Amino acid sequence: MSKNDDDESLASKAASGDAAAFKILLGRHYDRVFRIVYSVVHNQSEAEDVTQEIWAALPKKLKKWRGDAKLTSWLYRITLNAAKDSLRRSASRARTVETYVEVEAMARAESLERQNRLTWLHAALETLSDDLRETAALTLGEEMNFAQAADCLGVAEGTVAWRMSEIRKRLKTLASKDGGIGKEALA
Repeated sequence: MSKNDDDESLASKAASGDAAAFKILLGRHYDRVFRIVYSVVHNQSEAEDVTQEIWAALPKKLKKWRGDAKLTSWLYRITLNAAKDSLRRSASRARTVETYVEVEAMARAESLERQNRLTWLHAALETLSDDLRETAALTLGEEMNFAQAADCLGVAEGTVAWRMSEIRKRLKTLASKDGGIGKEALA
């Protein structure tokens, strides 16, 4: 075997496991494969990676080469397909990252909105009298029913019901004066 052997005979030998034949093919076509990949992906690092992947997979693929086309035509078709696959993977990763960024931004906005509503609600509750604030803390904060809250506060259940009605009325009044966040907090 010599460097003067044609590509097809070198490919046949390389397919049979001849490392020297494969090395000659690599030397002849590596740069062209890289240039083809680079012309498709337009990124040197990605082109280098794809070119390495092509050459790493080539010994196994050579065993399937039937020799009905010129080796260079077959190799460059494999090269183009690998480069296009790389572009598709990159586009898919970019879409995934873009989607993640959008979801994360929506979650942050939602969290900020929720925090703003809670801040408004806490500030609004602070404007209430102690008895109304205590009633709100038990019924809204601790999720007690009116009977449980009445028992804790030492008042009649009807008093708790009246206080909750009063709390809602006052919060609605504050929200209508405040506008934006207050109305959202009560929604």
